Amino acid sequence: MRDFFADRAVLAASGLDNFAALWNLSLEAVDEPNVDRGGWSSVCRLELPGGIYYLKRQVNHLTRSFYRPLGEPTFAREFRNSMRCKERGVPAVEAVFYGERRGQDKDGAREWRAILLTSALDASEGWQSLEDWMSDWAALAEIARHDILVACGGLARALHGAGLISNCFYPRHVLIRAILDGFAARLIDLEKMRGICFPKRDRIKDMEQFVRHAPVLSEAETRFLLGIYLGTSPEDAKTTRLREKLRTRRQKKDGRL
Repeated sequence: MRDFFADRAVLAASGLDNFAALWNLSLEAVDEPNVDRGGWSSVCRLELPGGIYYLKRQVNHLTRSFYRPLGEPTFAREFRNSMRCKERGVPAVEAVFYGERRGQDKDGAREWRAILLTSALDASEGWQSLEDWMSDWAALAEIARHDILVACGGLARALHGAGLISNCFYPRHVLIRAILDGFAARLIDLEKMRGICFPKRDRIKDMEQFVRHAPVLSEAETRFLLGIYLGTSPEDAKTTRLREKLRTRRQKKDGRL
């Protein structure tokens, strides 16, 4: 795969328009490196004159699928999903650079390195996870809660309308920012995203995940969210049917615990 650049000039201005330069940057990780899957993966914050980014680097941190039984870097899937979202009009984190290199470490063992550089949906620009917004949900003005749910319902509708599901549609994976006429919402953590295979089941799975991980929502707010998602009213029969399907799925899941 050839290296991908969204805007090479921005990186070139800082001498970072190649894999080696990005790989060799010495930066502090934003959290503990992930060391599962037989390798490691880390995330660092990178501030440049052209913007703020997250630099993700990994070695032998692979995922396998039916189409790639021998594996591939987990960032490869995240990169493809970011591009899918951009092509299909789904608001999500955007890739700025992606590249892979295969070689050997100093001991002769095989290495598969990958870099994914994404634009930062940063707190300095007003972005916060929906989980953070919901941590003080009752203190928010009713109109703010209303507009946040409009943004989230619209995001889910755009995602599923594009033939995609998140597969981990949790409030912590939705970033929210206040804008002039309400709120904007974007998806992050796209590794598990995939195309819809079974439309009714897959969409219900995503929405049940979201509602289950948003216990601060009242019943009226949940129905309002579902109405925005469906393009109906909270009292519409379609909204009621979807609400009941989410309850049924939740009950089945609870019964397996």
